[in-house]
Amino acid sequence: MKSLNEIKEMVEKELGSLAIKIVSEVPNVITINVEVQNLFEVASKLNHMGFDHVKAVTGTDYPAEKKIELTYHVSSYTDMDLAKVIIALKARLDRSNPKVTSLVKVWPSAEYLERETYDLVGVIFEGHPKLERLLLPSDWDQIPPLLKEFKIKTEGIDA
Repeated sequence: MKSLNEIKEMVEKELGSLAIKIVSEVPNVITINVEVQNLFEVASKLNHMGFDHVKAVTGTDYPAEKKIELTYHVSSYTDMDLAKVIIALKARLDRSNPKVTSLVKVWPSAEYLERETYDLVGVIFEGHPKLERLLLPSDWDQIPPLLKEFKIKTEGIDA
């Protein structure tokens, strides 16, 4: 049975300079920060190591920094050592042009999660096989509702 530290060291060795930072500050979670241009290659390497599926994809708006932080939470179904670990793979996108290569080719389980992030945060996943609305009406014409400046018009409530 591998410890979290041993798994973190394996990840560090595999990714080398592709990662900006690799930390383990929360029990059973290894956080990896990467430049957006390295996201697909890092995801491919993690998949090759045995991290075989995506549990969640989130986009967090940081308007003061003009960034959207994209986070993929990944783990393993098949490797029992890796199954007890969650990788939080993070990349920061330019908020004015939030585009990134889709990771569906690496992790098919990202398909609906990337669509949700597209719908609610406005991230464009290039190469996604079906990038269209998932939760919002097809004729939605407002800004994505999870961006900080979004206001609910019909209820008069600041979101």
